[in-house]
Parts: sequence; C-alpha cells; structure tokens
Amino acid sequence: MREDHVEHIPFSHTRYPEKEMVKRSQEFYELLNKRRSVRFISNEQVPMEVIDNVIKAAGTAPSGAHTEPWTFVVVKDLDVKHKIREIIEEEEEINYLKRMGRQWVTDLKKLRTNWIKEYLDTAPVLILIFKQVHGFAANGKRKVHYYNEISVSISCGILLAALQVCVLPTLPRRQTQYSMAKQ
Repeated sequence: MREDHVEHIPFSHTRYPEKEMVKRSQEFYELLNKRRSVRFISNEQVPMEVIDNVIKAAGTAPSGAHTEPWTFVVVKDLDVKHKIREIIEEEEEINYLKRMGRQWVTDLKKLRTNWIKEYLDTAPVLILIFKQVHGFAANGKRKVHYYNEISVSISCGILLAALQVCVLPTLPRRQTQYSMAKQ
C-alpha cells in the first residue's frame, strides 16, 4: 500500500440502550477507581498472552496522523531489570535532591516514597514505553510523528486501564531522555 493513501475503515459500533450504557459506565468507573500506584509488587508470573493483549489494547490509542509514535518493550530478564532499576534510581536521586522542589519532596514523605525502587527487581514484567518523535517512510525519509507526547500519554492511560481490568498492579514511572541516553 502506498503511504500517500490510507484505506478508509468505516466505523461500526453497538448502540446500547441508555440503562445499559449507565450500567457499563458505572462498572468501568468502579473498576478503575480501585487502581492504585503500588510500590510492593509480587513476583508472581503473568502470562505473556495477557501482556501481549494489554499492549495491543494500548496500541489502539488515537495518534496524530495515525503515526502511532510508541514502542513497547517487555523486560523479563533479571539482569536487564536490575540495570533499569540502577538507571532509574540514579535519576530519581537527582530528582529528589536537586530537581524537585522542597514542597514536592515534603509532600512525598507522607507517602513513604523515595528514590529506591526495589519493585523494579521484584516485578515479573516491566513494560517500557518509548516515545518516537519521528519515524521513517517506506522510502527511508524521516517523517514527523505529530502530537507524539499526547498520543503516547493516551496510550499509557489505556495500558493502565487494561492492566487494571486484569487486576495487575502498576506504578507508572517517567524517565527523562537523559537517563535513556545513558543506557
């Protein structure tokens, strides 16, 4: 298929009666309202089919010009997870000591959180999400990924919701370009 032509896929959906819509929306809200950022995570294994499905769900997010500016990387290897932990802890320590304001650090104290992230070693799976600022066309030329920040953010939100549907605990972490470049 040529890149200058995208086949139209007609939208189709099921229209529910009002009562059913209210019920479904209430159930979904109640499910998502139970989501928490969990810092103590079990090492119990998660079926890879579940991980694949939640990533596919996240990939349904809207994106500027349908560029899908994200890459999901699943990490299960213990050594790689530990290296990721070291990178994140180094960056987080700088955040706590230099980048975050005193009020922010004070607000976090009541949550008993700091830059030590033991759960990164414990979690059976880490899902890393990388934002793509640009991609490449079929002819090898660089092409812009429009609204990449917002598109990836929406995708992450869908990922969190999909993980909650599976009752899998999460703790979103945002890392800077600096820390990713150090790998």
